[in-house]
Amino acid sequence: MSKANEETRVRLYDRHSLHTMDWPDTEDARYARAYLEPMIMQGTTEYMTNVNTTLLLARIDNLVLPVIVNDEEYDNAYVCSPYTHYVRYAKQELTMLQKPMLEKGLSMLLSLIGWGMKKSRINKVVHVNNWLLSTNLYPAMTAEQATNLLETVKEHYPGHTVIFRSLSSELHPNLITGLQEAGCRSIPSRQIYLYQAYDPNFGNAKSRWLLKRDQALLNKHGYELVSGADISESDIPRIVELYRMLYLEKYSYDNPQFNERFIATARANGTLSLHGLRKEGRLDAVMGYFSRNGVMTTPLFGYDTTIPQSVGLYRMLSACLIGQAQNNRVLLHESAGAAQFKRNRGAIADFEYSAVYDRHLSFRRRWCWALLDRLLNSIGVPLMRRMKL
Repeated sequence: MSKANEETRVRLYDRHSLHTMDWPDTEDARYARAYLEPMIMQGTTEYMTNVNTTLLLARIDNLVLPVIVNDEEYDNAYVCSPYTHYVRYAKQELTMLQKPMLEKGLSMLLSLIGWGMKKSRINKVVHVNNWLLSTNLYPAMTAEQATNLLETVKEHYPGHTVIFRSLSSELHPNLITGLQEAGCRSIPSRQIYLYQAYDPNFGNAKSRWLLKRDQALLNKHGYELVSGADISESDIPRIVELYRMLYLEKYSYDNPQFNERFIATARANGTLSLHGLRKEGRLDAVMGYFSRNGVMTTPLFGYDTTIPQSVGLYRMLSACLIGQAQNNRVLLHESAGAAQFKRNRGAIADFEYSAVYDRHLSFRRRWCWALLDRLLNSIGVPLMRRMKL
């Protein structure tokens, strides 16, 4: 094998071979090691109670990426279960349509599709660059590297669908094009919101006024933004509780269920930059973010939902998050949800896709992906655009 081919060859590592890995001396690789190595060695359920998956590492050139392998696991969080994402979670979100008859019809359709999905083993998948979070940030990766990863994973797991989640036309046009040319479908997953916080003039006068008003709520209600050493080990149970109140109880238990071990490890390793709103010694809101390749995202976000909405904890925490992105001069990926709120504060809507490769599988395994491709691109995306979800 030539030196050039050797450098671009993809290597996969599991918990038994991880000790042989030659870790690149890069910021991304150091982050990957701190975040992924504990979960590989001890198991993902030790950190996220509803995420049961086989976690591997892939190295290509100086890039280190997670690869996760599943066969069924229909009770998994949506981040690694297509069935949960496109059926169970989708059913829960139908209430946002606020049209009971349409909701009922779509729920029945989803139940029927879900039955067929299980028959076609839709959850027999391998995800590339899946960090088991709602948003997967990508390193500076070329289309050639992505297709090399695809080919290697396909060879190692010939009976699995191969998926690259969290691709958007704004952030990953070259990856989307390259994977499409390699035979991948582009299947929509959700509408997302991006803040161009690196631009000091992003938004308009109204959005800047709203952000300034939201920020002023901290002084009005006596909250202090704390971070680093001001968030102690004793705060960890409260952080888990605040995340549970918002992301699990208010939204869905099909989101990743972070436990105390996950938060403690993120705090110790610095894999999440933790910030919170504290008043009279009590932590009432928390966020944890990280950045990669000029993009920042916040997989940990929560607040005490028993405190009256008029206090504005969500507004305060969101303003602080945007402020952090402005200080770091990065693009803020604000994920999905709270669409009008984010639009009013200057966010730009985009669609997120999964690149799905299933050409090597039988028709019995492919039909559900073909159906999702057609339904979501022809009906789902126009509906979400029209309703600004």
